[in-house]
Amino acid sequence: MKTVIAEAGQFVGQEVTIGAWLVNRRSSGNRAFLQFRDGTGFIQGIVVKSDVGEDLFKKAKSAVKGSSVYVTGMVQEDHNSLIGCELIITNLEIVSVLMDPLEVSNTYGIESEADHHHLWFRSRRQHAVMKIRNEIIRSTTAFFKQQGFVQEDQSVVMRNAPEAASAGMMFSFKQDVRSDKLHAGRHLIECWMIEPTTACSYFEDHLKVQEEYVIHIIRSVLKNCQLELDRLGRDTLKLENVQAPFPRITYDQALEFLHKNGFHHMKWGDHFDASHKTAIAERYGYPMFITDYPALMKSCYIPLGESREKIVLCAVLIAPERSGEMMADSKRMKEQAIVQENDIWGPQWRKNSPFPYVSIELSLEQMIAWISGVERIHEMIPFPQVIHHLPASSQCRVGKLKR
Repeated sequence: MKTVIAEAGQFVGQEVTIGAWLVNRRSSGNRAFLQFRDGTGFIQGIVVKSDVGEDLFKKAKSAVKGSSVYVTGMVQEDHNSLIGCELIITNLEIVSVLMDPLEVSNTYGIESEADHHHLWFRSRRQHAVMKIRNEIIRSTTAFFKQQGFVQEDQSVVMRNAPEAASAGMMFSFKQDVRSDKLHAGRHLIECWMIEPTTACSYFEDHLKVQEEYVIHIIRSVLKNCQLELDRLGRDTLKLENVQAPFPRITYDQALEFLHKNGFHHMKWGDHFDASHKTAIAERYGYPMFITDYPALMKSCYIPLGESREKIVLCAVLIAPERSGEMMADSKRMKEQAIVQENDIWGPQWRKNSPFPYVSIELSLEQMIAWISGVERIHEMIPFPQVIHHLPASSQCRVGKLKR
């Protein structure tokens, strides 16, 4: 019976065939131990020389890592395995041998990842991160559709689509490109953004939506990716303890906290960098909002708050464990909108729309980093673009944006 690794546990006591890649192998006496992956998971196969004969045993001992195979064997329980089972191999068919084998390491640096990411991507760690990424994308779409949002695809060139809130409640899932050459460990040149937009709504309503969304994502990942979280060594208790409502402090309160904790150089109107956000978030140990930013720090289309002059109606959601900023939320007004170059539909919409609207900008990779507990943001995306290793086509693209 043909199956996949993730479903092998359903066939304990039966013989199955799995198409997979050989990840690793070792031998001890008359036994060979082979590790396989197929995109759904990892499984160990055991070859016993006395059961399969000399020829198959030699084939198993000499198989090249990375080769594609069809492995047939009897499924038996293994309580030490993350998937609860292993294979007693009865046949091994080598489909294709990896011509230029390289070790797949969990400790590649950014430079090596750019050159050999197609191999590093096969590691257990990266596989676990990508499974969590997939679950967050799936549950994100499900959450906003359950809330009544309509998904709207955007053009990368025409960056006015979020303003198309005439449908009331819309969200987009789009690629974003940074034009600045950032080398910080918390930034990507290419990233993915989720942007819900609501017309005719109050600012407080969107803060509640963000809280509900984060709780929904956490519950979905804990339910469907427990194996991957265990593989990454994630302390899931920290996720299980997250509950709404999230703590809220103003920019002024955050600045006062920083002054009391050694950041004496900070002045009113300064941006908070990663170290500042980490210090604030760790104080609470929860996702939390920082609200009421100085107007000079934000875009001119964000309206002033009612409580104080020179303060704008916006909020930033930051997470603990060095995760930094995950979401930015602001109310926007048509009267103070910026008209971008090549923005064809935006000015017309702003001119004729009767309502201001509230918009959220969510970084998918930052969310994955916090949920998975993996600090390096470059591991959150299948093929991260590194500025000094960009392909020629990407360099041209970033260069045009810079100009």
